[in-house]
Amino acid sequence: MLRHPAHLIAIGFGSGLPRIAPGTVGTLWAWVAYLVLQLWLDKAQIGWLIAAGIPVGWWACTVTARHMRVADPGHVVWDEIVAFWIVLWLAMPMGFWGQCAAFALFRFFDAVKPQPVQWADRLFKGFGPRGGWGIMFDDLVAAFCALLVMALWKHFTH
Repeated sequence: MLRHPAHLIAIGFGSGLPRIAPGTVGTLWAWVAYLVLQLWLDKAQIGWLIAAGIPVGWWACTVTARHMRVADPGHVVWDEIVAFWIVLWLAMPMGFWGQCAAFALFRFFDAVKPQPVQWADRLFKGFGPRGGWGIMFDDLVAAFCALLVMALWKHFTH
């Protein structure tokens, strides 16, 4: 899996390989990676990295799912990585506990899939570009939902 560049990206550079909770491990990897990226890149550069990561991830998820012969493999975590980067990129700066809340909210929406995440998860299924986009899309909606809850919390408590 680690030899093909699409697979390497899709499985989050190995962070999606654990047998238990690969999506959670991939999201934790995204969190740490984002904190490291902040040391070298400014906010605009991280934004460009995220913008590039979406189409690259779409390609990587499409190729990897096809090669694994699974429409939405659990070990593919690039979708979690890019989506959580979006959450952090839009919500930072915030302290450790705010980041923990962002992590918990994103994981809740991604794992439990309440509406509208459930709708997004069902919208694009299968193999090929449509299925690859489906792998990415529900996590982008989960990120939006996490950000919405955080914005509402901030609005009503400050």
